[in-house]
Amino acid sequence: MDDDQPAFGAGRRSVAGSTVVELWGELDLLASTGLTPCFDALARVAGSDFILDLRAVTFVDCSGLSLLCRFRSRAIERGSDVRIVSADPSFVRLLRLTRLARVFEVHVDLASALTRHTGDSGPGATKGAIA
Repeated sequence: MDDDQPAFGAGRRSVAGSTVVELWGELDLLASTGLTPCFDALARVAGSDFILDLRAVTFVDCSGLSLLCRFRSRAIERGSDVRIVSADPSFVRLLRLTRLARVFEVHVDLASALTRHTGDSGPGATKGAIA
């Protein structure tokens, strides 16, 4: 890998009325520093439905978790909904170990994240994730 190329990336698209933010690579201090302004701008959109697709993320450190928490908090303050897509058992375990499993709604695929759930769909609901 070229040293000038970042070890992370992000893309945004609209799917079925939701804003899907796809992240890939390492979600670490470098990525968090680069992504914070974009995430802050996204979170300012009141009432949006956000899905953070982390299926291509290979590593998450405390800065990456902090970025996700910051985005979720700011988005929820403006009436937005935030869900995560990740089937990585290590990431789900990290959420449990940091006591964030009850904070984030995690889905194993985009289709289930796009489907509105009733009942157990609040913070911490895990839809098909590896627990």
